[in-house]
Amino acid sequence: MLSVYLICVGKLKEKFYQEACAEYVKRLSAYCRLTLVELPEEKLPQAPSQGQIDQALAREAAAIRAKLPPSAVLAALCVEGRMRSSEELAQLVGTWEQSSAKHLVFLIGGSYGLHPSIKAEAQVKLSMSPMTFPHHLARVMLLEQIYRAFKIREGSSYHK
Repeated sequence: MLSVYLICVGKLKEKFYQEACAEYVKRLSAYCRLTLVELPEEKLPQAPSQGQIDQALAREAAAIRAKLPPSAVLAALCVEGRMRSSEELAQLVGTWEQSSAKHLVFLIGGSYGLHPSIKAEAQVKLSMSPMTFPHHLARVMLLEQIYRAFKIREGSSYHK
């Protein structure tokens, strides 16, 4: 069974996001060993300078690296990532499942995204849309897409 990590910067506070995530975590338990890691977002002043943002992103990147399992394939969600269809994501998951990688790790940054160094380490950069979404909603959307990828791979009617 594939080991999937979802490492997120920022904590879910809203109950409706927590409930939606819990539903997909429950559904995914039949398809993979899912580990959800929440890291605190670095505190910044109201109008941070670019230098302050860069330093905060570097600290968040270090915290992410500390949680990365060995032999992992890293997929970073970022604005410069490539948009893929659900079928393409399912194919990627299948490729990763057949590879020597022990873990598949998806990264979702905080409100300022991910540090360039952690994005550079990712084997895949994914974008959900050219639109901007709250990071908490992106977490729900990603969990649903991972679930959908497994359903596509098994030939289920979930994906129509």
